Amino acid sequence: MGSRQVSTWQGKKVTVAGLGVSGIPAARVLHGLGAVVTVVNDGDDERSRAQAAELEAEGITVRLGDGATLPAGTELIVTTPGWKPDKPLFAAAAEAGVPVWGDVELAWRLRGRDGRKAAPWLAVTGTNGKTTTVRMLASILEAAGLRTAAVGNIGVSLLDAVLGDETYDVLAVELSSYQLHWAPSLRAHSAAVLNIAPDHLDWHGSMEAYAADKGRIYEGNTVACVYNVADKATEDLVRDADVEEGCRAIGFTLGTPGPSQVGVVEGILVDRAFVDNRQKQAQELAEVADVNPPAPHNIANALAAAALARAYGVAPAAVRDGLRAFRPDPHRIEKVADVAGVAYIDDSKATNTHAAEASLAAYDPIVWIAGGLAKGATFDELVEKSAKHLRGVVLIGADRALIREALVRHAPEVPVVDLERTDTGAMSAAVLEAARLARPGDTVLLAPACASMDMFANYNKRGEAFADAVRALAAEPA
Repeated sequence: MGSRQVSTWQGKKVTVAGLGVSGIPAARVLHGLGAVVTVVNDGDDERSRAQAAELEAEGITVRLGDGATLPAGTELIVTTPGWKPDKPLFAAAAEAGVPVWGDVELAWRLRGRDGRKAAPWLAVTGTNGKTTTVRMLASILEAAGLRTAAVGNIGVSLLDAVLGDETYDVLAVELSSYQLHWAPSLRAHSAAVLNIAPDHLDWHGSMEAYAADKGRIYEGNTVACVYNVADKATEDLVRDADVEEGCRAIGFTLGTPGPSQVGVVEGILVDRAFVDNRQKQAQELAEVADVNPPAPHNIANALAAAALARAYGVAPAAVRDGLRAFRPDPHRIEKVADVAGVAYIDDSKATNTHAAEASLAAYDPIVWIAGGLAKGATFDELVEKSAKHLRGVVLIGADRALIREALVRHAPEVPVVDLERTDTGAMSAAVLEAARLARPGDTVLLAPACASMDMFANYNKRGEAFADAVRALAAEPA
C-alpha cells in the first residue's frame, strides 16, 4: 500500500470506506479540511440511510450498497478497520496507484496541525488484554500529573484526540491488528505487544499475516519495545522491527525479572529496566495487591502498562498510585457475588480461547460456563491445559458441541451439562445448573471462549444476563 503524503487537503478527492464509529468521524474531519469526500458503504439498511442523510446534509456524498467500485478521481482511500484487505475496492486502488490509510494513519498524519505540539503515543496491541492495559496506563499517567487519554480501539476516536480542543502531554493508544494493517507510517514513542494467539484469521488470511500486522506497532519506536517474556512470538516481532537507534527491548514477566525486564518478586512488581544499574539494581513499583483484580493475566497487563509508563519517565510512586486507582471495565473477570460460599465471576469478555485460558488459570476449582460462536477456533489445547481446574462444565450456544468433544477427549471425568436452549432464559438455566454442580469454595466462571452473537447482541449483554441470573439466585430464600 502506498503511504505518500497528501500535502494539502483542499479539493483532494478522498473516498472513505465504510460508515460507523470511525468512518463517520473521518469523513467529517476530511470534509472540514476542504477535501471532496465520498463515503462508500456495503450496507443499505435503515441505520445506514439515516447516517448517510446526516452526512449528505453536511455536503458529503454517500454511496450506499456499493463498496466495490472506486469512485472516479479518487486520490486517497481512508478505510474503517473492519474492511478486509481482499475487498475489490482495495484491489482497484492498488491497480490505480491510490494509497489506502486507516483512521489511525489519518490521525497520525494530522497530529500537530495548526502549530500544536503533537503528543507522543504509547501504544498497545495484543490478542487479549489491550483495553485493560491501556486504561491502566492512562491511570498511571494521570497519577503522574500528565494530561492524557485512553484512545483508539478502546472506543474513543484518535481523530478527536489529535484534532479536538483538548491538548495532551501523551496518549495511551489501543490498536487492533486491523488498524495497524492500514497504518504504514505510525511511529510510537514506545509500544507493547501483550500476546499473540490465533484470532481474526478470516480477516488476515493467516497466522503469519496476523502476527506481522501486530508487529507493525514496533516499527520506528524511539524508546522501548515492550514484549511478553512468556510469549516468544512477541519477542520475535521486536527482533524483526526496524526501530530508532537506542530503542530498547523491555520484557515483562510474572517471574523474577532479569536485566531490562519488569517482573514480580515475592508479591512485589519490580523494575530492572529503567534503573541506573540493571545488573544489580531493582526498583519496587507496586504490590500485587495493588492490581485489581490480581489474577495472573491482569498482573501481566499491569506490568506492561508499568513498563510503558516507565519508558516515558514516570516515577515509581505514580505506577503504584495509578494501579491502585484503576477499576476494570465490566465483564472482565468481574466478581458478581458470593452465593452459598461460591464465587460467581463474569468474564464475558473472554471471547476467544486465549482469553478463556488466562481466566481459567486464575481460579480453582471452577464450574465453567462456556460456549457461543467459535469463529473457527478449536478447544483441545484450552481444555487440556484447564482440565485440572474443572469441577464441572455448563455448555451454551451454537458451537457448544466443539467444546463438549474436547472435554470428552481431555477431561472425560468432568461432569458436563449441555443446554440446548438458546432463548433469553438460557443464561438463567446455565447459572442454576452451575450452582447445582458447585460446592462451597468453588468459583462459577463465565468465560465463554466464544463470541456472543448467536444468543446475545454482544458480550456486554451476555455478561449482564449472567449477572442478573446470579443476583436472582442470591435473592432466593436459603
